[in-house]
Amino acid sequence: MGKKQETSPESSEYGEPAQFDPTFKGPMKKRGCTDIICLILFMAVILGYIVVGILAWLYGDPRHVLYPRNSTGWFCGIGPNKDQPNLFYMNILKCATSVNVMASALNGFGLLIAMVVSLLFLLLLRFTAPVMVWVLIIGVLGAGAYGIWHCYWEYANYKSASATITNVGFTTNLQVYLQVQETWLAFLIIISVVEAILLLTIIFLRTRILIAIALIQESSKAIGHMMSALVYPLVTFVLLLVCVAYWGATALDDELSNFTAADYPGCPSASCIFIKYNNEGLFQRNLFNLQIYNVVAFLWCVNFVIALGHCTLAGAFASYYWAFTKPGDIPMFPVCGGFIRALRYHVGSLAFGALILTLVQIARILLEYIDQKTRAAQNPVARFILCCMKCCLWCLEKFIKFLNRNAYIMIAIYGKNFCVSAKNAFKLLMRNIIRVVVLDKVTDILLFFGKLLVVGGVGVLSFFFFSGRIRLPGNVFRSETLNYYWMPIITVVFGSYLIAHGFFSVYNMCVDTLFLCFLEDLERNDGSLQKPYFMSKNLMKILNKSNKAQKKGKGKE
Repeated sequence: MGKKQETSPESSEYGEPAQFDPTFKGPMKKRGCTDIICLILFMAVILGYIVVGILAWLYGDPRHVLYPRNSTGWFCGIGPNKDQPNLFYMNILKCATSVNVMASALNGFGLLIAMVVSLLFLLLLRFTAPVMVWVLIIGVLGAGAYGIWHCYWEYANYKSASATITNVGFTTNLQVYLQVQETWLAFLIIISVVEAILLLTIIFLRTRILIAIALIQESSKAIGHMMSALVYPLVTFVLLLVCVAYWGATALDDELSNFTAADYPGCPSASCIFIKYNNEGLFQRNLFNLQIYNVVAFLWCVNFVIALGHCTLAGAFASYYWAFTKPGDIPMFPVCGGFIRALRYHVGSLAFGALILTLVQIARILLEYIDQKTRAAQNPVARFILCCMKCCLWCLEKFIKFLNRNAYIMIAIYGKNFCVSAKNAFKLLMRNIIRVVVLDKVTDILLFFGKLLVVGGVGVLSFFFFSGRIRLPGNVFRSETLNYYWMPIITVVFGSYLIAHGFFSVYNMCVDTLFLCFLEDLERNDGSLQKPYFMSKNLMKILNKSNKAQKKGKGKE
């Protein structure tokens, strides 16, 4: 009789653990299209969005988008300005000195530094993650210990004072309370309790912290084997830019469709811009509805683009984890493969998840609109209710994003529809809820300090450089010739944040994907010859597990 597989206490409530499948070798090759109904709906909305854009272009005035106007409102090169097609702007290229041109060049160099630092940080996490995590943990405990000592020292100093909390009573001057011994005694008790809870939590969760560190190291290793994943955020950025540009042009044309071109020539250029609103046509009467459609379609498209990126990267990183021999068994071009699978089979599922998130975002927008319109007539009770509703919707949006993210990972691996994937992901995470919380917090802390390192380091460096505290060899750049040195600094800091966010979002997706694969690996396999673990030796060592025998000619990295 074989040994019965041990299951967690939560397994009965949140489903049974995944069963061993001898045919499973990573992201499924044989899969079909999922959520066809939502796919058809999404395609219909896209076609409708195109029609709305065409109508806005035909019934609006595209010249407002394409051509400049002078101070009187007339288009350049048309009508009275027929012989004047160009609008006068200050020529930046002619006005700029060689120093200013170099300061533009140096902005680009600063962004390149941010890119290199972000990349190095992610790759070095493979070796430095344990040190960084334990330094942060020890730092937090050390800060708590210092707080306990300081509160006791203050309590001892005010112990002989005659003032008590009863004598002080209620006052808005908070400094008075800091001169009372009971205040410092309360602080001492609170910090001591928190310190004790933190210490006991770390002691009992030390194994799970080690698992989180090992997964972070494994993620760095995975990115090292597929560097093309770090380029994919550029694809997402371009697609989002197209969505924003199309939405902006359509919204502007819709707004300007109230004005007819025939109204302009009748007006004196200095006295008016338009005569009347044209609200007689079908398009003009439904202008508000078209604007609503424009916003809804825009949000849906943006959320779909983000979902496509998540599913693409999840498919690539899952193929890394489920490769028994790394990097030998990793498929060729894993990122391209994940992208093609997502577009070929799962547009409907990605659109389904994006639609759910879009509906929540629309609810938040409507609630904010109601709040702004009724703010003058609100009483404290109404403001409190609206605040609670906005808080609930914010929490719901965060939960939907979390659930969608993990659902996209399961879609990329198993190729099932959105609802089944979301249900399986949720149950898998709930069966390992403590590991989920520990990994999430450890990863958030590391990535936060990583972003702080990149953005803060590049920002400080650019400040010292553009303010003239750092000089180039030969005194090529001098701060005296740069009047507003804060502008390039702000540009570099903002650009550094976008670059760091792009790199770290890929890394965060890698951690989440490998974590779900790791949990599935624990449930599916037991380390025997028939069911070997796919996890790294480091993870098996932490869990006191091992593969009984390895496949001939193969070995774990």
